[in-house]
Amino acid sequence: MTVSQKKHSDGERMLRRAEELDTFWAYNVAELPKDSQLLLLDNVQFIYELALAQLELQSHGTQFEVTNGLREFRLSSTQDEEKLRRKLAYFKAVRGKYTDYFQIIQKNRTRSVNQYLTHWIYPYKGKFHPQMIRALLNIIGLERGDTVLDPFVGSGTTAVEAQLLGINCIGIDISPLCVLQSKVKAESIDVLPQIAEWKDEITKRTKPSLLNPEKQTLDHAIDSIPEEKVRNFYKMAKLVAVSDNARRGREFESAFLRNLELMISSVSDYAQIVEELDLKLGRVDIETGDSRALPLSDASVDGIVTSPPYSIALDYVSNDAHALNDLGYDLAEIREEFVGVRGKGQMRIKLYNEDLKNSLKEMLRVLKPRKCAMIILGNATYMEQEVKTVEFTIDQATKIGFKLIKNVDKIIFGLYNVMQKENILIFFKD
Repeated sequence: MTVSQKKHSDGERMLRRAEELDTFWAYNVAELPKDSQLLLLDNVQFIYELALAQLELQSHGTQFEVTNGLREFRLSSTQDEEKLRRKLAYFKAVRGKYTDYFQIIQKNRTRSVNQYLTHWIYPYKGKFHPQMIRALLNIIGLERGDTVLDPFVGSGTTAVEAQLLGINCIGIDISPLCVLQSKVKAESIDVLPQIAEWKDEITKRTKPSLLNPEKQTLDHAIDSIPEEKVRNFYKMAKLVAVSDNARRGREFESAFLRNLELMISSVSDYAQIVEELDLKLGRVDIETGDSRALPLSDASVDGIVTSPPYSIALDYVSNDAHALNDLGYDLAEIREEFVGVRGKGQMRIKLYNEDLKNSLKEMLRVLKPRKCAMIILGNATYMEQEVKTVEFTIDQATKIGFKLIKNVDKIIFGLYNVMQKENILIFFKD
């Protein structure tokens, strides 16, 4: 074994060990302390998470004090104890009873604590942390039946977390890949029986043979599915296998069959937890669209939770070229539509800033008065220089009429991140 191979092997073992520890902390179902009032989830470990946990409580009119080395909170008063159990993101239990969120994250087919239910489907870079999004939806005061907008819906994290809380979500993205994966994560629960019905027919088409002529190949079989949500599910299953083949060198057929089983199991888990917790899911509407010209009426949404693409640091077109090609898109053509990947050098930064400025104007236009927009972003490094996206965003947002009411530093932890820190910016519209 070479030195390089040994380092890679050691790194893989460390990563696996970290994942095992992370899973243990998050899913520890040992008996709850009898005197606990508000118990944090065991995997809460960063200052920003503690800050968001406190903001969650404050948003629900709860008075508290932090105890036990910052691991527990003592309740002074609360308006609705049951509501806390149903909604909180960073807490394991409220007065000796598990929160909904702690029970939701048990439904996990992966080794990553943040990829429960359908969140794991497709390896999209720059994903939101689902727990954080649930907390942010609470912090900006969204209730069941309200509508949240994510104009850069990406991998669909906002859509799924809003859905679980009974909040309606409008997700917009210019990327057809983002629209597809977001739809699949949030809509497949609606057609689980039909997905199961098509499984045998689809799986036998994974490899052409003498008994499986070209007209009955996998693509043709998927295209023949009449129900769009079911068809989208199997398209996504194929793209996950395409990604495994392109990124990890895995054999397509075995990757497809394995991921298909996991995807169906994850959607089944989703349906099961909805029944167990008697969740009333929010409506989800995912559309192909442009954040710079939103297809929405003025003052029509109750909140915004989003993160503009880190296109300066990460070329989303190149990164997902294998999937976009498989979907039949021309990469050169689609590149001209994406935010932040047009141009080179200083022109690229100029175009990105212009796109971001126009997106902020649209967010202000569609947000109702006295409501909040939550924007998560960080400063990237491009051409060996830091691009001050956070400062630019704050400056432009305040110029057009937003008021910055909170700025939370968020540490990014992981091996594949393109930056080490983000800012959670909370803007208010008068």
